[in-house]
Amino acid sequence: MPSRRTRTLRAPRLALSATSALLLAVAASGCTSDGPGGDNGEGTPGAHGLRDPLFPKLGNGGYDVSHYSLDLDYDPAAHRLKGTAEITARATQNLSAFNLDLSKLKVDSATVEGEKAAASQAGTELTLRPKRDLREGETFTTVVRYSGRPPVVKDVDGAREGWLRSKDGKLSIAVGQPAGSMAWFPGNNHPSDKATYDIKVTVPEGQTAISNGELKNPPVVKSGRKTFEWQMREPMASYLAMVSIGRFKVWEGKATAEFEADGETPKRTVPVYAAAEESVDAQSLQLRKQIPELMDWAVTYFGPYPFDSIGSVVTRGPEDVRYALESQAKPVYAGVTGNASSLADAQLHEIAHQWFGNSVSPKNWRDMWLNEGFATYAEWMWDEDEGGDTAQEAFEEAFKQDLNWQFPPATPPNPASISGAPVYEGGAMVLHKVRQAVGDDAFYEILEGWPAAYRGRNASTADFTKYVEEKTHKDLSAVWDVWLFGGEKPTTPNQ
Repeated sequence: MPSRRTRTLRAPRLALSATSALLLAVAASGCTSDGPGGDNGEGTPGAHGLRDPLFPKLGNGGYDVSHYSLDLDYDPAAHRLKGTAEITARATQNLSAFNLDLSKLKVDSATVEGEKAAASQAGTELTLRPKRDLREGETFTTVVRYSGRPPVVKDVDGAREGWLRSKDGKLSIAVGQPAGSMAWFPGNNHPSDKATYDIKVTVPEGQTAISNGELKNPPVVKSGRKTFEWQMREPMASYLAMVSIGRFKVWEGKATAEFEADGETPKRTVPVYAAAEESVDAQSLQLRKQIPELMDWAVTYFGPYPFDSIGSVVTRGPEDVRYALESQAKPVYAGVTGNASSLADAQLHEIAHQWFGNSVSPKNWRDMWLNEGFATYAEWMWDEDEGGDTAQEAFEEAFKQDLNWQFPPATPPNPASISGAPVYEGGAMVLHKVRQAVGDDAFYEILEGWPAAYRGRNASTADFTKYVEEKTHKDLSAVWDVWLFGGEKPTTPNQ
């Protein structure tokens, strides 16, 4: 999500998956579908929904995805998507049926291990029943072919995610936090199930299709259509997957990615792929020029960059969509108009997310303060280094704001609250109190050690508090009790 201090860019991070009475009965519908298959008495259906404390219906149980291979063909004029999703997963129980999250797209066919699987859809749940039960520990491949008009997913505050399209149809961006990825591919739509991705997108010649990671091959033109193949080799949560389609100008360069603290090891560089919709190319110039400087600053504090490239996608539309999102290795900045000064302010926040939120992802949506608190604190540190407010001054200002005390950072009470001020500034205040308690040297070791310890994995609030106390050999229960879990504002900022 963007910095909450960037008022011209707003992040809708609140969406629930579409709900209906049919959704409540999806397990039964999956178990009684006609077609090939049959319970051999060993397997049972995987859970539909992972019972996340804030989004209980997102994600599914019974399997763990390791890779998505998506082949998408999009017709902007007709707003029509045809897709093939090849999903490689491992069964975590004996499975007679399992679910994928998919919204308003029609399944044309489905196979499991090359054999036809019975498929039924209810609400945002796709239930597949393979011809034979899958054994616990077995790696299997599912292929789903689907088509339709990819939908917008509305968040609980009325904001939008999913497949977002300009009114003239010339621009589409597909973004997914927290639920929108089910608008364009079937998957296990919860951050706890990370996977690698290959994303191939075919569009009309003259348009560019951008996604996460790096281009595998030069784009190929055939019969007036152009195909782009992208690859994300590091594990990625489904909500961080992204596709942008339109007329873009592309700038490619290099940025510093990591170096040894003693300065003896040469710096590693990674490619930069910065794209801007043609109408906002001039406004995005400052943004792309800033990437190498911000990367150099970030690796100094956070350690080796966890991905193979960095970039950005800047768009003027779609209309009524104005926010930034930390999509993995290529943040999206949508709805840019006028000058881009505030956009540049947001970029450090989104780059920091590549370590905090993307490489180290939350185990559930209640752990969002670990994403937003770190990214907000990165802004405070950057301002201090650039001669602006010190982190202490930013902390004192945040302490005064009543919005930051609506609920404890580690226990947002409802789906709408994951984009609330306590998750951002409240989370940053927790980190500042840790810094005060352990000292700068130990705190900087945490900034680098935490994303290294959990690189490519998921982590919870409990994981973080345990890591900090083991790393520093300090009992920080007073910090956790008051600033992380406490329900009331302390009397003074020194408490």
